[in-house]
Amino acid sequence: MAKSDQNSVLRALPIVVGGLIGTLLLVNRLITPGLTDAQARSDVLGVIASAVLILTGLLWQQIQPRLPESVELIGEEGFDLLPTLPEAAKTELAWASHLLLTNTVTRSLIIWYDGQVILRRGILPAQSDVVPGAIVQRVLDKQKAVYLVDVKAYPGRIEFNYLPENIQGIICQPLGNRGVMILGANAPRSYTRQTEKWIEAIADKLAHTLSAIAVSC
Repeated sequence: MAKSDQNSVLRALPIVVGGLIGTLLLVNRLITPGLTDAQARSDVLGVIASAVLILTGLLWQQIQPRLPESVELIGEEGFDLLPTLPEAAKTELAWASHLLLTNTVTRSLIIWYDGQVILRRGILPAQSDVVPGAIVQRVLDKQKAVYLVDVKAYPGRIEFNYLPENIQGIICQPLGNRGVMILGANAPRSYTRQTEKWIEAIADKLAHTLSAIAVSC
């Protein structure tokens, strides 16, 4: 069962249990010819417990956030590194990309640096060339990350043809003024503020490493 399905069951559980208790109390009252004072007090407590459970379930329906629906991205699993990179840079890029793909909602990852793609990893389409569009160029110019929380709502999504066509969320994180790290998720609104800060820290580390080497074709 998917995690979102499990959460739906948990949110509905208090309502179901409360309703069941209330129904059993009603049936018991109808089939019992005469009630003692003790039974009447027990019924009152049962009704209160049933009402509290139902109210709790209704509050959970409103308060607990529903997880965004994820999709299966269109593409193939891949991992490409620029062959001419120094071994130390390859190792760090492999380490960083592995962390991002296994510890965040990221499913596709591309690093563009000094005018070329130096890393592609995750679920990827056949299109491998990256031509920076308006959004990526703005990230490079302003040195500030852009998070497209729900790609379907952005007309500019067409510039990301090097990501799976059904990508749901995108973060463009600058790597100094020479490159950008582009992360794609399979669910909208799925990156948290804490995760964004973590991605920023990894990007700063990669930018420092890459700035110290000459990236050549």
